[in-house]
Amino acid sequence: MDKKTAVKIKLSGLVLMIFSSIFGFSNSLTAFYQMGYSSIIWYVITALLFFVPSALMFAEYGASFKAAKGGIFSWLRGSIGEKPAFIGTFIWLAAWVVWLVSSTQFLLVSVSTMISGHDRTQTWHLFGLNSDQTLGLLEVIFLCLVTLIACRGIKNIAKIASFCGIFTLGISVVFIGCSLLIWLLNHGALAEPLTKTSLIKSPNASFVSPIAIVSFIIYSLFAYGGLETMAGVIDSVDRPEKTFPRALIVAMLLMTVIYVLAIFLCGVSTNWQEILGKKNVNLANVEYVLINNMGLTVGAKLGLSHATAVNLGKIFSQITAMSDVFGGLGAAFVMTYSPIKSFIEGCDPRLLPKKLTKMNRFNMPAAAMWTQTIIVSLITIFIALGGSAANEFYTVLTDMMNVSSSAPYLFLVGAFPFFKMKKDLDRPFIFYKNIRGTWIVTGIVWLVIAIGIIFTCIEPVLDGDYLTAFWTAFGPVFFGVVAWIFYTRAEHKHVLDN
Repeated sequence: MDKKTAVKIKLSGLVLMIFSSIFGFSNSLTAFYQMGYSSIIWYVITALLFFVPSALMFAEYGASFKAAKGGIFSWLRGSIGEKPAFIGTFIWLAAWVVWLVSSTQFLLVSVSTMISGHDRTQTWHLFGLNSDQTLGLLEVIFLCLVTLIACRGIKNIAKIASFCGIFTLGISVVFIGCSLLIWLLNHGALAEPLTKTSLIKSPNASFVSPIAIVSFIIYSLFAYGGLETMAGVIDSVDRPEKTFPRALIVAMLLMTVIYVLAIFLCGVSTNWQEILGKKNVNLANVEYVLINNMGLTVGAKLGLSHATAVNLGKIFSQITAMSDVFGGLGAAFVMTYSPIKSFIEGCDPRLLPKKLTKMNRFNMPAAAMWTQTIIVSLITIFIALGGSAANEFYTVLTDMMNVSSSAPYLFLVGAFPFFKMKKDLDRPFIFYKNIRGTWIVTGIVWLVIAIGIIFTCIEPVLDGDYLTAFWTAFGPVFFGVVAWIFYTRAEHKHVLDN
């Protein structure tokens, strides 16, 4: 890397990158909608059983493999060997490719809400195209612009992701500040009463059965997912052996505290039955319903007219949508680069076409990134033009991604004890000092992930949706088999050293 393109990401920049790529403010609002105050307990339990221990594992990985450019591929290869690393990382990469398809759609919905106060994407038309085709075209243009800018160096990605991270963190600050103001003006009274019952029982009739509660635990588990994606930028971090673990720990603590605090503060301005118990409230719009209601409440408490309070609620919704836009933008830049970079630079270059492994003058895997963009664009265009058949295909892809995005955690967490038993590694950051304790913690975290995956696969069966159940379970199996066949053929052709 030449001096012009060299960049070192500082602690604050890395924390903001993590927030823009991983943290979802809407997760707290969705949690309150699903489980009310009782979601706090499950978020804390999930943090203790998954987020905290796994983040500390990733911190140890990152500190020891600070010079590795292959991200989680290098972590796995250095712990359990190249073949399982190739399979696990391929499954992980495939899930993020599908994520890029869906994330661009959500981003455009947020853009529409930011502009007009609600989703109007179904009224968008360009060049005589219908709304679906117009959205597909805009998604492809957006991805191409992101890839074009990202290919010009990690410096651009770091700046954009950090800037977007400020907005992602900022909307949480705005929400918490306004909620505390309402609480103060209410003299400590809550719109949703806090009782012993409300802390253990959901006000939502759809989330009172044991099966529904388990499904929520899985949701909270996945709300914490994605820290491992930061491994792709570790070689660009300033003093990575210290900065990377610190950034993960700071981000982990902030996320957990903000999630829990935001869930509680939802009840300051919102009575669940009066606001969220209506038929027109759903998972797609609950974030804006809650924020709009908070704006109305702030206006009322400050003595503003009803019309002014309504406008304030709309403005708050638009600010939230703007935060979602910037959060999605930051995530798009990081995810367009980090997963593909980890895969390309982590595996043996003889496994892949030479063109894909080449770096451009900004030391970026531009050919691989553009190949990824072309694949995502083709899927997007097919969905936009293909009608009902294409929508069914997209549903299948989404179902396949649901488990594929979390299955690599089984590899990462399962490999950790083997990583700890390696004798020839420099370990500048150590949290797990006892190998027996390491195995116990690893076993607990691995089981939590495995149970979540298993339940995600069988939940559609309990609802009688056997097709969704099949594709959900088939996703990681399919991607894993493809990776295994690819790697095995290379071995048989003596491409790799024995």
